[in-house]
Amino acid sequence: MLVMPLDPWREAAITAALAVYVLAVIFATSLLYSLMRNRGISEESARYYNRKIIHALGGGVVALLVPVLYSSPLFLLLATTLLGTFLLLARRYRIMKWFQTEDNAYEVNFVLAWGLSVFLLWNLLKDPMVAVVPALFISFGDAATGFVRNFLFSRRTKHWIGNVAMGLVCVPMGFLFAGTAGAAAGLLASIVERFEFGYIDDNVLITLVTTLVIIFFESV
Repeated sequence: MLVMPLDPWREAAITAALAVYVLAVIFATSLLYSLMRNRGISEESARYYNRKIIHALGGGVVALLVPVLYSSPLFLLLATTLLGTFLLLARRYRIMKWFQTEDNAYEVNFVLAWGLSVFLLWNLLKDPMVAVVPALFISFGDAATGFVRNFLFSRRTKHWIGNVAMGLVCVPMGFLFAGTAGAAAGLLASIVERFEFGYIDDNVLITLVTTLVIIFFESV
């Protein structure tokens, strides 16, 4: 059964405000990009830092607020669908070079995986604290991998040190929000982050594995 908002107008207004905040984060990172480039940081590295900043400040902060501000994931699904569409259109007509790249659309995967996982788990388990766990992992956990790897190697890479950093973030965070199931999901998510298969990137794999682990633990 679909979980409907208790106060649709209130949650629509909250969603609009958070959408403005997320867009502000996205466009503010263009200033950070210019600052990093002026300081000699490579284009690839500056772009990579910005992606992870958007993950944490955009996706992560909003995910933390979801259980407090929402009674339903419906508007979140609508908002992430619209944001994903906006990012796709930007790629087609005017790419935002300070965080988007020509060779992949993983930022779109991030947004859609974020929204779909919250929507699915909330409707299945009726627990917003648990429902945001995959979104938290791809926001804060994946950001940790990016910051550590970029600091050490100044480029996008899948070095194992990033997986360790992600585990240090995701395992305790998962336990805090979803107990043993969340901790187990955090450990497995930190492992699968290392892999990508074409269009199926780490955002998709982390979200998928986390969602399946949580559902498994809830069913036994």
